[in-house]
Amino acid sequence: MDWLEAIVLGIVQGLTEFLPISSSAHQSIVGQLFFGGHDPGAAFTAITQLGTETAVLVYFGKDIGRIIKNWVLALVGRIPRNDPDARIGWLIILGSIPIVVLGLLFEDTIDTALRNLWITVAMLAGVGILLWLADRLARHSYELTELTWWDGIALGFAQALALIPGVSRSGATISAGLFLGYSRPAATRYAFLLAVPAVFGSGLYKLKDVGSDATLQWGPIAVATGLAFVVGLAVIHWLLKYVSKHSFTIFVVYRLVLAAGVAALLLTNQVQP
Repeated sequence: MDWLEAIVLGIVQGLTEFLPISSSAHQSIVGQLFFGGHDPGAAFTAITQLGTETAVLVYFGKDIGRIIKNWVLALVGRIPRNDPDARIGWLIILGSIPIVVLGLLFEDTIDTALRNLWITVAMLAGVGILLWLADRLARHSYELTELTWWDGIALGFAQALALIPGVSRSGATISAGLFLGYSRPAATRYAFLLAVPAVFGSGLYKLKDVGSDATLQWGPIAVATGLAFVVGLAVIHWLLKYVSKHSFTIFVVYRLVLAAGVAALLLTNQVQP
């Protein structure tokens, strides 16, 4: 991987990680189209996600600090155990278990067979339709303070679907949140918070591949991760403002157009599955 490739893919990661359009799909597609026809790989994607998740820590620092504080206080009996922030803390822990377990069990498949672009096309279109249905059918009435245990567990399993490229971590979690009746800002906000433990864990775990994988070098990866942080921070700010006033239709249309475009490229042998 050269420096230009790292710069472009870092920016792509920052732009697409939080939007419900699948960052892993974009990494694979951009890599194949513009950089020698090769997929940058699951390890590169996971490591650069450390940058975008650091952006979440910075942007939601006060919220995350309060959740951790109240979770600890409730654990030692200093505040009621049904405190909303303490409950969210427990639900983030429980909701992270499915993606961790499934990610470890199916690591080889995720890194290889599931990165087939035909699967990506199917997921881009399929989850796009689900997001559209969720947005249309949702009651948009619940806020995060009303998050229940069952809803939190369901959102955790929805997040685990993002192990398949093309699904989108935020797309799956937001769709599930909307189906469960949560408002667009609440579903989006929780998708960001829920991703933190799993994404940091995945990125740190994949650091072991740097050096052993000839395509991964510390310098380009550090640049890509830094750019992903800066761009991702701006995208978080924009997206939360956008969903407070608009639907997710623009992202649904984008997913369907992208799926059709990638399918056309595959059928004409411009890219390989």
